[in-house]
Amino acid sequence: QFQPVESGGGLAQAGESLTLSCVASGSRFSMQAMGWFRQYPGKQREMVAAISGGGTPSTRYSDSVRGRFTISRDNAANKVYLHMNSLKVEDTANYYCNEGGTYFSQGYYPNLRSWGRGTQVTVSS
Repeated sequence: QFQPVESGGGLAQAGESLTLSCVASGSRFSMQAMGWFRQYPGKQREMVAAISGGGTPSTRYSDSVRGRFTISRDNAANKVYLHMNSLKVEDTANYYCNEGGTYFSQGYYPNLRSWGRGTQVTVSS
């Protein structure tokens, strides 16, 4: 069971940028796929972005963030990042990192035993 730790959330105005960080706990981080999810109050978590493990990582994005958000990883630091640009009010949510899920052509299926505590992002107009 992995326990990633997110940071970097906070307040931003629409149009601004924020970068979220996640420190992963797995010992084979470079080989693990990683994902970022967000959750609105009363709603299920939804995938925002995912990145594969291995040699040359590939990425997946939800339609709502494609072109605005970028996921990246630093294997030496066991970290994955979510760079969020052109933020919108509807990006306001609690953002979660997921470690070691299944990356596939249509997206990313989370490891249900590996969620961080989340970090809140609030975007004002």
